[in-house]
Amino acid sequence: MTPLLGIQSLSKSFGTHFLFEGISLSIERGNRIGLIGPNGSGKSTLMKILYDQEKPDSGSITRQSGIRISYASQEPEFPAIPVEEVMLQGLVGDPIELTTRAQILLGKAQFDDFYQKASLLSGGWKKRLEIVKALMSEPDILLLDEPTNHLDLEGIDWLEKFLLREKLTYIVVSHDRYFLENCCTKIIELNKCYPQGLFIGDGTLSHFLVLRDQFLDIQQQQQRDLAATVRDETDWLRRTPQARTTKSRSRVDKAYALMGELADIKERNKTQKVEIDFSSSDRSTKKLLVAKNIGKSFGERFLFKNVDITLSPGIRLGIAGKNGTGKTTLMKIMAGMISQDAGTLKYADALKIVYFDQHREKLPLHLTLKEALSPTSDTIVYRGQPIHVNGWAKRFLFSPDRLKLPLSALSGGERARILIARLMLEPADLLFLDEPTNDLDIETLEVMEESLKTFPGAVVLISHDRCLVERVCNQILGLGTNNEHEFFADFQQWESANKKAALAEKKTSPQSKQNVASIAPKAQPASKKLSYKEQKELDNMDAAITAIELKIAKFNAELHDPAVSADATKSLELYQLLASAEQEKEKLFQRWQDLESKLNEP
Repeated sequence: MTPLLGIQSLSKSFGTHFLFEGISLSIERGNRIGLIGPNGSGKSTLMKILYDQEKPDSGSITRQSGIRISYASQEPEFPAIPVEEVMLQGLVGDPIELTTRAQILLGKAQFDDFYQKASLLSGGWKKRLEIVKALMSEPDILLLDEPTNHLDLEGIDWLEKFLLREKLTYIVVSHDRYFLENCCTKIIELNKCYPQGLFIGDGTLSHFLVLRDQFLDIQQQQQRDLAATVRDETDWLRRTPQARTTKSRSRVDKAYALMGELADIKERNKTQKVEIDFSSSDRSTKKLLVAKNIGKSFGERFLFKNVDITLSPGIRLGIAGKNGTGKTTLMKIMAGMISQDAGTLKYADALKIVYFDQHREKLPLHLTLKEALSPTSDTIVYRGQPIHVNGWAKRFLFSPDRLKLPLSALSGGERARILIARLMLEPADLLFLDEPTNDLDIETLEVMEESLKTFPGAVVLISHDRCLVERVCNQILGLGTNNEHEFFADFQQWESANKKAALAEKKTSPQSKQNVASIAPKAQPASKKLSYKEQKELDNMDAAITAIELKIAKFNAELHDPAVSADATKSLELYQLLASAEQEKEKLFQRWQDLESKLNEP
C-alpha cells in the first residue's frame, strides 16, 4: 500500500537543543497512531510540521497528491459566534451541503444547540468543537494534539466511541494510557534512547510496552557485550603500541570505532526519571479534616448536600462525577478556599494544605528556567536541606545547560514539571490535586503515581486520567447530577454504578416513557396475567430486537460507504433513520422489561 505520507531523515532543534534528529516513518490509510514520548521530545512540534505550521531544520516530507490534513490543537479558542458558524469558517463550497455536513458533525459531537456562542463553551466542549471542525474538510489524515485534556470522563467516553466508529486515519498525541489502549492500533515513541530516534510497534499500547521493554533489554545486553569487546581492544592498544604498523591500522581504527559506538549506546541506555516526592509535615494526627453535612448551592439549585468526609493519613480520595456536579467546588471548600452553605469543617491544629489548581499558576514565559525553579538564589531548600539549582533541575530532567532558556522555549509538559517542582517545596499534610496530569508524559505520570501512593499524609484527587485514579485512590466519592453522592471502594466500582444509573435514567426519562406509551397496548382492566396478544408479543420480542439491531448495523455500514458519505442529503437521511432505529430498539427493550414484570407479578 502506498503511504499517504512519508517522513525521511527529519530533524528539528531549538538553539542547541535537538528535539529529534534524522527520524523516518510512514503513514498509511487506516492507521490509528498514538504518538508518545517524554516531555520535550518534540511530539507537538512534529504534528505542526506535518500540518505545515512549522518547518523542519532538515529532511523531507512526501505527501500523496491532493492529500488533505487537518489539525485539532491542544488549546482551542473561538470567537463569540455560533458553533455552526465556527464549523463553516474558511470553507468554500455549496452552502447547503456545508451546513448539512456541519450539523451532522455537531450532532455526532452531541451539540443540541447549533447557535450557542462558541466563546462561552467550557474547555471540554471547545475540545469537541475543535475536533469536529477539523473533520469539516474531510481529511485523509487527522492530527489530534492531546484531545483528552479538558474533557471529563463522559467526554473521553464520547471521543473513544466517536474515533472507533468513524473510518478515520489519525495520529494522536496523548498521555492517557487507557485512551491509547482503546483507540490506537500502532504506537510510535519519540525518544533519544532509540538508535533511529523513535520506536514503532503495531498493536495496542500494552503490546507496544512489551516490545519496547524487550528491545531495551537487548540494547542493554548489547552495551555489556560491546563493553567487553572494547576492553579487549583497549588492552591490545596499550600492550602493543609498537605494533601500530600499516598492517594493524585497520584494527586500531576498528577499536576507536567500537569506542564511539559504545559511547553512543551508553548515552541511549541512560534511563532518567523525574524525582517526584511530595514533602510531608510528618504529623501523627489521626484525623486531619472532618467535614459534616457539607452543602453548596448556586441560587436555588444545590450542587451537593449532606456530604460527610473524614481525611486521615493514608487516605487517597478521588472525587468523580460529570462536569457541573461540583467536584472542584467541593475540593475548594475542603481546602478552605471558598465557604460552604451548610455543614461544618474541622481541621487539625496547624494543618498544612497544598492545593494544585487545574488552571495552574501562570508562569511568565519570559522567565528563564533557572528563575522559575529558584527565583532568588542559586540554592533551594528541600526538606531542610540546601540543594543547588543545577541539582534540583536534574531531578526534573533539565540539564544545567538549559537553565538560561526562556520558558517560552519549553513544551507544555516541561512547564508542568516546573510547577510540580515548586509544589514539592511546600510541606503538606493534605494534598489537593485538581487535574494535575495535563501535559505530563507517561513516565512522569508513573513516577507521580508511586509518589502519591507513598505520601504519608492524605490526598484528594480530581483527574480525568482513569489509570491514575484507579492506581492511586483507595476511596472514590461519586457526585451525581441531582445533588446525590455515594462512596465507592475503587474507580471501577464507581464507573460500573455510573453506567447503570445512566441506563436507568435513560429508561425512565419522560421521553422514554412517552415512547413506550405510544406503542404499548391498552391496559387490561383487572388481569394480572398476559393476554394472548401480549404473550405472543413477548415470544416474538427476541426476534424483533435482533431485526432492529440488523437494521442499525445496515445503516452504520451504509454511512461508512464512501459514495454515501459524499452525498450530504443521503447522509443526513441515514442519520435520521439511524436515530429512529436506535429509539425503536430502546422502546423494544423497555416493552420487554414491562411484559416480563407483568408476567412475574404475584
